Amino acid sequence: MSAASRNIPFAFPPAGGFHPSMKLATLLWLALAAITHAAGLEFEKLLQETTAPADAAHVVTDFKFTNKSDKPVVISQSDPRCSCLKLQISGGKLRYAPGESGVVRITFEIGNYSGTVERAAGLWLDNATGTKPTVELTVRLHIPVLVNLEPKATVWQTGEKPEPKTIVIRMAEGQTIRVLKVRSDNPNYTAMVTAVEEGKQYELVVTPASTASQGMATIRIETDCSNPKQRVQQAIAMTRVPAAQAKP
Repeated sequence: MSAASRNIPFAFPPAGGFHPSMKLATLLWLALAAITHAAGLEFEKLLQETTAPADAAHVVTDFKFTNKSDKPVVISQSDPRCSCLKLQISGGKLRYAPGESGVVRITFEIGNYSGTVERAAGLWLDNATGTKPTVELTVRLHIPVLVNLEPKATVWQTGEKPEPKTIVIRMAEGQTIRVLKVRSDNPNYTAMVTAVEEGKQYELVVTPASTASQGMATIRIETDCSNPKQRVQQAIAMTRVPAAQAKP
């Protein structure tokens, strides 16, 4: 589609041409314009970003669109791409005459997600084929992390001295959450927790008995967090072969 057919304003470049940053900004703007006008449907937004409460079960996001072309447009296929997404299109209406508007409603089932989570659904228009959708609609959720582990994994190389490594468990600001119990599912890795500040911060010390061979453990961390979805956390301990020694 040409710039003229999209009614994109054009101005002659200043003497000496555009500055590189202006060229880049123009290219990005033109690319975005092409996407939001995909196959005649103009979406107000292709990315919706929101913050959900830590205890939310789901979040509903609406993507509004209008057929800006001079011919009907049919939404011939849709794919939520993730079991956590449910997609509805204007009560099942799939054909839009010029000037008609509609809404794609995406419901994000949060489950046990926390932190920043991004998922995208795809739409194919006018019987488009191929695996790449005509339009991608992205939902980006920010879900408060009440119990934060840093790092989430401790790693040793095979043959490395089996010294202890520490994972810091820090509670979200304003929260008082106590660690009740920690347990490793592999006897080669022991886990002990101590309070730096009770209910606020802890140190989880993980120690391998041996690093002679590869191995892994899942460390279960039980807390009294009021949110059941974040009450139990998991950390990983592993011993692996150094990359330089690993066989292809």
